[in-house]
Amino acid sequence: MTRGAGGIQSAFRFPDTIDFLPRRPAAPLHSGMPSRLPIFPLPAVLFPGTPLPLHIFEPRYKRMLADCLAADRRFGITPVPPARDVPEAGTVGCVAEVRVNQELPDGRSNIVVVGGSRFVVSRLVDESLPYLVALIQTFDDDPDTAPPADEMAILRGLFARYLAGLRQLNDVEPEETALPDDPLTLSFQVAGAIECDPGVKHRLLAERSTSRRFKALLLLLPVLTSSVESALNVHRRAHTNGKGGAAPDIVADQ
Repeated sequence: MTRGAGGIQSAFRFPDTIDFLPRRPAAPLHSGMPSRLPIFPLPAVLFPGTPLPLHIFEPRYKRMLADCLAADRRFGITPVPPARDVPEAGTVGCVAEVRVNQELPDGRSNIVVVGGSRFVVSRLVDESLPYLVALIQTFDDDPDTAPPADEMAILRGLFARYLAGLRQLNDVEPEETALPDDPLTLSFQVAGAIECDPGVKHRLLAERSTSRRFKALLLLLPVLTSSVESALNVHRRAHTNGKGGAAPDIVADQ
């Protein structure tokens, strides 16, 4: 899948030579006060703790990347507004920290970012730069909104089945995925991994109750898994030219 809006293409393979950037201490983004952050509107949705590969080729974002690498390696990813190029006040996004940078001879770059804190755009600031800069305020989930233990177990099982089907559909070798024990981190990992409408994923990102995010994922995963398994049946028939015996059912650790 390729995403061209905003100067990125997210489908690529890194060559063997990659510059893995060491972690750099950065000033914390406090939830109680606005912080300055470069903004990169994208159709992709980044979640805390999850990676996202990006291909930077548009001049203004090449400048933004250079500025970020010279500073704290952070910028903010927000959704692309439907009728304009700039996010409005109140838009929810996620801080992206550049962890891998691979510069190409023509000035383009392949990077991998990892999600940090979520934030709300307070307002845009005019700094006469080719890219957007905003004052943002970070936020966390509300306290005491963790889901019950049985919902965590159910979500793990549903996600394992979904992921197993997705890997088979993409002809990827099955492997066991280590899932975190912390419910907040688990909800972000699952939300980041599922393939669905970006608007749905953005609502999951903006949700401030871990329990409500869990309930939404518990409703969403069976629907997504059904679609994946239907596509997998077509995929299997295509591999056998519509003939041959039935392929085995998906088996996933619960």
